[in-house]
Amino acid sequence: MSVPYVCMNMKTAASDIAKPRLSAKRIIAAAAAVADRGGLDAVSMRTVAKQLGVEAMSLYYHVKNKEALLNALANWVVVQFYVPDSTKNWREEMHRSAASRRAVLTAHPWGIGMIESRGTAGMVVPRHHDAILGCLYSAFDVRMAAHAFSLLDAYIYGFILTEVNLPFAPGEGHETEMAVALDLDALPNMRRMVTELMVTGEYSYTAEFEIGLDLILDGLERFAHEGIAQSG
Repeated sequence: MSVPYVCMNMKTAASDIAKPRLSAKRIIAAAAAVADRGGLDAVSMRTVAKQLGVEAMSLYYHVKNKEALLNALANWVVVQFYVPDSTKNWREEMHRSAASRRAVLTAHPWGIGMIESRGTAGMVVPRHHDAILGCLYSAFDVRMAAHAFSLLDAYIYGFILTEVNLPFAPGEGHETEMAVALDLDALPNMRRMVTELMVTGEYSYTAEFEIGLDLILDGLERFAHEGIAQSG
């Protein structure tokens, strides 16, 4: 009579060992996976629990409710951004910061709208902003650093927002397919771009992002040098 009982306990123990312990970190990562698949609308305590293979009620021991989960998701995205170092070259740090944000947000497009809308739920987003400003202060006064911060933010997030809402995945050659689907006879200027640039494979969103970013940084660098010259 005791043998089956012992075997059952051994199986239960083995099952418990095989299943990772539930934690807030695992829950947030699972929520991110659900959002990657179906967008933020797909995220609920039930869908996240299903992703983890547990009952929804078990999540509430670690995450208060769905609002708390969404706030944690906003922080989860920003934690992956590169944090600029104010002791290093400001331009190189801004470039690295911009490239990092683009890489993270193109991988997790649902995060774009959350950064500012839920960024006050904790210190992750404000600390990231603070690090960027600290780096800019190494080259500019407060007013110019504020201008630079706004300009870079507008360009980075505006570009990413356009990129993630394209009806194709950039870099897969579909730019040409979409252009070909248009009536190029009625669009002579677009036809020139398609025939002289897109079909050659030279056009890419990564290259466009880099060019635009460098133009902005060139302009900011000029202001930085002018400020140094005037103060000297």
